[in-house]
Amino acid sequence: MIIAVGWPGQWMAQFIRDEEAGLRILAGQETTHFVLHPGEEVRTPLVVVLFWDKDVIRAQNLWRRWMISHNLPHSKDGTVRPPQLTPCSSHQFGEMVNANEENQKLFVSRYVEEGLAPDYWWMDAGWYELPKGRWVDTGTWEIDRKRFPNGFRPISDFAHSNGVKIIVWFEPERVCEGTWLWQNRSEWLLSPKEVPESVGWMRRWKLLDLGNIAARKWLTDHIDKLLTEQGIDLYRQDFNIDPLWYWRGGDDTNREGITENCYVQGYLAYWDELRRRHPGMLIDSCASDGRRNDLETLRRAVPLLRSDYIFEEVGQQCHCYVLSMWMPYHGTGMKDVSPYHFWSVMSPHVIRCWDVRDKSLDYVSLRKWLKHWRQIAKYYYGDYYPLTPYSLEKDVWVAWQFNSPEGQGGMVQAFRRDNSYTLTAELRLQGLINDAEYEVNDILAEKKCTVSGRDLMTNGLDVTINDRPGVAVLEYKRVGHRRL
Repeated sequence: MIIAVGWPGQWMAQFIRDEEAGLRILAGQETTHFVLHPGEEVRTPLVVVLFWDKDVIRAQNLWRRWMISHNLPHSKDGTVRPPQLTPCSSHQFGEMVNANEENQKLFVSRYVEEGLAPDYWWMDAGWYELPKGRWVDTGTWEIDRKRFPNGFRPISDFAHSNGVKIIVWFEPERVCEGTWLWQNRSEWLLSPKEVPESVGWMRRWKLLDLGNIAARKWLTDHIDKLLTEQGIDLYRQDFNIDPLWYWRGGDDTNREGITENCYVQGYLAYWDELRRRHPGMLIDSCASDGRRNDLETLRRAVPLLRSDYIFEEVGQQCHCYVLSMWMPYHGTGMKDVSPYHFWSVMSPHVIRCWDVRDKSLDYVSLRKWLKHWRQIAKYYYGDYYPLTPYSLEKDVWVAWQFNSPEGQGGMVQAFRRDNSYTLTAELRLQGLINDAEYEVNDILAEKKCTVSGRDLMTNGLDVTINDRPGVAVLEYKRVGHRRL
């Protein structure tokens, strides 16, 4: 069985075996010992059970198919969202602390000018009023008019006129001293209780209580207005706080767990209402990049930046290797312009962090690689097969395959790491049709061959990578049946 607990709060699970072959599984919100007041409602966590037999990779692909068909947020017309390429200037302007209307429009225009085809332009933390000049001081959700005297509308209009949409970062739940919420809506804020010394700095913050109906209504209306008036196309929500100490600090006697339960309901209701008011709008779940990737959240949002650990190639390869089994849509950042770096971070969503003010970058290669990625990115929604063992070591190869379930085609990404002495690897593909023929295109080496599905799955595909580190990217397409 695959068992998932969908609860963006504090959950627990117990697995209890009896003396024979029985197993009892208990899962849910960790602490629930409360009475209900008149009119109150609580809910239990979402729990999903998927049964499978014999083949663990087949089980993971059943899970992927279910996630894609019934959970992954779809476009307004009901289709799955295409993989996306999203640049930003966070590394050039201290997130958005040093950003302004002029430099944001400049970066958009440079990406368009170089033919790098951005789907979205990403504006991250620090665009709002900052009482201490730091992006972490959240709680006043008003655009800083000193840097953006006309708001975001000139930027979004400029981007839209060039076929580019807009992403904007928010962190509405964490509230810092000196901000509007701290000074004007203290009755909506939760304070921490018994915070451990290891995270003692969190005592400086408060938490906007999304279980408070008035607070949630204000937040929904305020963010909705910003999205609409400023032409924002994608809502990115961060969450850099450990909420458990705040939730438990809000509980009265005989009410253990009630604050958390109401908060989680409010958090999900907030996103549901934003999606209702903005049909088809995608939400990016950040949460310190890597937390809050529970099933309830992933039914409403996708993690466009799967971890704050970005750029380093081995880590990015391993993230893609493992997360692809569970989360069909995830993303990371790209900074270098080498082919090994480029393909190590390629995933369903990629944030490009290039300084496009530098006109000496190898834009010819970047355009070519991006064209290749657009060509094969559709296969990220196929079945997923690891072709090598998982490893963090630098003397190995790591490879995987995404295959169209209908057997029409797919792609392989293979990486020869720095210290690997293996020049050629035999990769046995999976999920193909035995008596079909496939044209295999080594995209980077610009070589093609035609091989039967049986040979590719039984004898394997010989892939040679001369460089250390090096990469091979292959696309295969079904071209017919073998003649008997």
